[in-house]
Amino acid sequence: MNPVRAKKYLGQHFLRDENIAQKIVESLAPDTVNLLEIGPGMGVLTKYLVQNSALNFYVVEIDTESVEYLEQHYPVLEKKIISYDFLKYDISQIFQEKFSIIGNFPYNISSQILFRVLEYHNQVTEVVGMFQKEVAERVAAKPHSKTYGILSVLLKAFYDIEYLFTVDEHVFSPPPKVKSAVIRLRRNTVSALNCDEALFFKVVKTGFNQRRKTLRNALKVMNFTAQDYQNPLFDKRAEQLEVADFVTLTKMLEK
Repeated sequence: MNPVRAKKYLGQHFLRDENIAQKIVESLAPDTVNLLEIGPGMGVLTKYLVQNSALNFYVVEIDTESVEYLEQHYPVLEKKIISYDFLKYDISQIFQEKFSIIGNFPYNISSQILFRVLEYHNQVTEVVGMFQKEVAERVAAKPHSKTYGILSVLLKAFYDIEYLFTVDEHVFSPPPKVKSAVIRLRRNTVSALNCDEALFFKVVKTGFNQRRKTLRNALKVMNFTAQDYQNPLFDKRAEQLEVADFVTLTKMLEK
């Protein structure tokens, strides 16, 4: 019997396999200094992370029952537990410098967590996380695949992405109805895109909103000129484009 009850509305599935927990923690860069764990639950990762005294380590947990459990079992985390919704929390309250993120992410908000990472891409150097397998595959997807989409492109603009390993349902309590996977994002060398970032996001999202259409049709709501349309990129679909191609399209609009 788990001391903390998994709550469906929070998308909680508690990992019970210690080997997988260790494997996730070991996937973090060894020189990690500042670390935020999202949704620690009963601390299956936390117990390994607190052993590293060199870490400046915080956890953010929205579930009050889990917070109480962590306070009881990990007194070392005193003043390091943020009882708040990560999606609304102002991270500058704990980190002004660069930091990494780790977690068995709640499946119902895992994509939103990644969009939040994008907001902090100049600070977040690494993310190691457990996702629903389908989301993990989408994030790690390469161009020309059906799973390649908005998140794949936006994250690839700033991160190198690795699909690390697949995780079976039975190692969780309660078991989810789907397989899971652990992926790692490491900040690449792009300090800034060579275009307006907000406009770039808009071009990517608009292009994929009608992914079966060529970009000539999918992007016609945007202000491209007749001359722009001569570019062969418009004969392709969004899923055929690399990050650099979307940057090219964005720069056309900026003109």
